[in-house]
Amino acid sequence: MITRHSSSVQERPKLWFEAVIILGLGALVLGGAQVASEWRQPLRQTVDIDLSVWALPKYALFSLARGWIAYFFSLLFTLLVASWAFYDERARRYVLPALDVLQSIPVLGFLPALVLALVALFPHSNAGLELACVLSIFTGQVWNMAFSYYDSLRGVPPDYRMLGRLYGFNWWHRFWKIELPFGAQGLLYNSMVSMAGGWFFLSITEAFKLGDQDFRVPGIGSYMSVATDRGDVHAQFLGVIAMGVVILTVDRLVWWPLVVWSRKFKLDDFGSGVTEQSGLQRWLARSRATQAAVQFFGRMFDRLVPPPKPPVLNTGTAAVSAPTAPNRLRQVIYRLFVVVLVAGLAWGAVRLVMLLIVVKPGDWGEILYCTALSFLRVLAAVGLGTLWTVPVGIWIGLNPRLSSRLQPFIQFVASFPAPMIYPWILTLVLLVGGSLQWGAVPLIMMGTQWYILFNVAASAAAIPNDMVSCSDILRLAGWTRWRKFLLPAVFPGLVTGWITAAGGAWNATIVSEYVQVGGKLYAATGLGALISRASNDGSFPKLAAAVLVMAVVVVGINRLLWRRLQTVANDRCRFLA
Repeated sequence: MITRHSSSVQERPKLWFEAVIILGLGALVLGGAQVASEWRQPLRQTVDIDLSVWALPKYALFSLARGWIAYFFSLLFTLLVASWAFYDERARRYVLPALDVLQSIPVLGFLPALVLALVALFPHSNAGLELACVLSIFTGQVWNMAFSYYDSLRGVPPDYRMLGRLYGFNWWHRFWKIELPFGAQGLLYNSMVSMAGGWFFLSITEAFKLGDQDFRVPGIGSYMSVATDRGDVHAQFLGVIAMGVVILTVDRLVWWPLVVWSRKFKLDDFGSGVTEQSGLQRWLARSRATQAAVQFFGRMFDRLVPPPKPPVLNTGTAAVSAPTAPNRLRQVIYRLFVVVLVAGLAWGAVRLVMLLIVVKPGDWGEILYCTALSFLRVLAAVGLGTLWTVPVGIWIGLNPRLSSRLQPFIQFVASFPAPMIYPWILTLVLLVGGSLQWGAVPLIMMGTQWYILFNVAASAAAIPNDMVSCSDILRLAGWTRWRKFLLPAVFPGLVTGWITAAGGAWNATIVSEYVQVGGKLYAATGLGALISRASNDGSFPKLAAAVLVMAVVVVGINRLLWRRLQTVANDRCRFLA
């Protein structure tokens, strides 16, 4: 009787639920068709950007599609490369330094060669420019995610891996049942800030100029670029509103439900007994179409991935270790990959030397001087950003209700492409009697401090509840609580945030030290401004030399400082089950 009564009073799904879901799927299909049509368009020498409000929905769709295509490849790259570096000791020696080098190369270091190569590869189609734009956004997203997931793999408790071996988990079960759940919160928070990193250079990637050549694709970034060049404040305001709508919509429909879902994977000795759900999750749960789709994909997943083997009782006392003896096929693939990689690096090195030998000694002196000034700005931006992001990140991470209220605001501010409003901020700096020489510091902060905030918030959210309760029982308060408990608990995430924020800060100097307002150019003395100027002038030797110096500086700091701090954080500040 009780069961019948509860089922009879249960609210039945309404027809309009199904209609909204079907319309949403239809909109996705039509949007995909529109994006595919844009990619198939013939290559155009010039692209006219319509500054009317009616063009913004289409431009927003194009920019959003590029961002999500880039994110898909970033996520795939993150899972594959981070896992490869963790499980293969030989690859780790090369993969991690390679990620350091690639992270240190600014977007303008990739973009000229990338655009020219892809346009030559697709001479009769717009696909080359679109791919160049997607890959440029990819370079602004992927490094933060890769370092974060690799860090989470290192932090998986050994007991969890032992249980995986006990229950006969293969690589897929180990990834799906242990590694991905353990790293879900950090990966999601870093995915949000990585998406923001991709948006950061939207104006450059969608409206790229190389010498007298204009490589432009329609989107919000190119819309804002044209509006800024023409001094059209009304169009700039409309572009800011459109970008804000895109960010808030994605946050409410994608990121926040995923953040709520990831909280069930928190490392705890006891559970809360209640599974938290977002409004979207509760809404979709009432749809029969959604339930049928989930059941269908669940059955398909069960068929494709067989269940693990039964538990093996006689496990012995051997420690869990990653496989180190690949089979013959893996050895062949690995050696082939190394050969191709070495050949590519050798070709690139030859081309780089050919460019560098024509750089004058005076240009090298200018580059080093500009590097020193940019280093001071980067140091100031990361330091000032740390002062407020650490306490606020811990505060947000330890308070889920507060996080749900602040999430839309924080996600909007972090994801909004700051260069779109740089002209307004610079105007304010000039009004108070300042200049871009020091005004570039807050501009750099706007694009980098969020890496620290999201990593600290993810680390604070992952602190086990029993550890928080123990600190309360011990009556840790004030500075003692921060020094003995909170700061050590979030230190691994803080170091990861520092690494990615510092790399992002060096990239941000490109647009923060070289700002155009109403047709007038403002440039600070720094390496970022030098790179932007060399790119606009088409001076490839000077551009290559400046990018090389930036890469060497970033990699050197990573190896000498950040990696040592990361080792300390992983060895001394990890919660183990």
